[in-house]
Amino acid sequence: MSGLELRPFSEDFVGAAGELLAARHRAHRAAEPLLPGRYEDPAVAGAEVAELAATDGGSGAVALRDGRPVGFLLGAPRPDPVWGPNAWVELAGHAAEIPDDVRDLYGTAAARWVEAGHTEHYALVPAGDDGLVRAWFRIGFGQQQAYGVREVPDTPWPDCVRQAEARDADALVDLTPLLPAHQAGSPVFSAGRAPGPPDELRAEILDDIANEEIGDLVAERDGAVVGALQVVPAELSGTHVGPARPDGAALIGWAATRPEVRGGGAGLALTEAAFAWARERGHRVIVADWRVTNLLASRFWPRRGFRETFLRLHRHIR
Repeated sequence: MSGLELRPFSEDFVGAAGELLAARHRAHRAAEPLLPGRYEDPAVAGAEVAELAATDGGSGAVALRDGRPVGFLLGAPRPDPVWGPNAWVELAGHAAEIPDDVRDLYGTAAARWVEAGHTEHYALVPAGDDGLVRAWFRIGFGQQQAYGVREVPDTPWPDCVRQAEARDADALVDLTPLLPAHQAGSPVFSAGRAPGPPDELRAEILDDIANEEIGDLVAERDGAVVGALQVVPAELSGTHVGPARPDGAALIGWAATRPEVRGGGAGLALTEAAFAWARERGHRVIVADWRVTNLLASRFWPRRGFRETFLRLHRHIR
């Protein structure tokens, strides 16, 4: 469609961007009602946009037709070396009446990011919006991560899983590197963050075990710990924020099993225990996320009933 005018994003467009984001979220919730309803309010959505626009180093673009804003896109770097020289389009960072306009918005915004040396680009996109996902794919992005949600089922606590105790700290120290080691292999090839020194890791684990708000769960076989999972109230996490965080949700933040027991039911038992832990504490919704290139995780979590809500897309610019 012709007649698209592109301008740098400014605070003058926050209200219109809030309207666009609220409309996007309204359509998203029609497909996934567990997402938080408050972002259907343009004022609430606009506050999210305003916060992103004020992020240090943030910039973006707005699209207009006949003088009316019809799309916006905002990006900003995350000051974390694990992501490389990056720019992120966050959960509330884009919306467009016509999905394909995102390509033009990105074309305008990305020029500034690359000029500033930010060549690793990430975008968080509603998973069920095929037009929007396809628009991002058509400008060189690919899937990297998926966010998922489901209702907490009324599941009994499995016999082979219990709450972790201080005596389990050494076993948990041994389990912790298994996930990043698996993610570093094919076909994920993710460097990620290496676990800290064992003494520091053990101290962190003991602190978590002592925290009644955190569910550190361990699976046993023949008296030995063969797997672990951590589940927490989502508000204790820095992930699944804003439009991706259902009210009162629990979060499965980490899980790992020993390679020799995979496929034997330890992961399923840990997940069922996480559901039981969450329900006991009044959570009715639970969220998780996984690398889509992790063949085990990308099959395991959807089979446990998690429905994709957002996709993290990535583009590397040489």
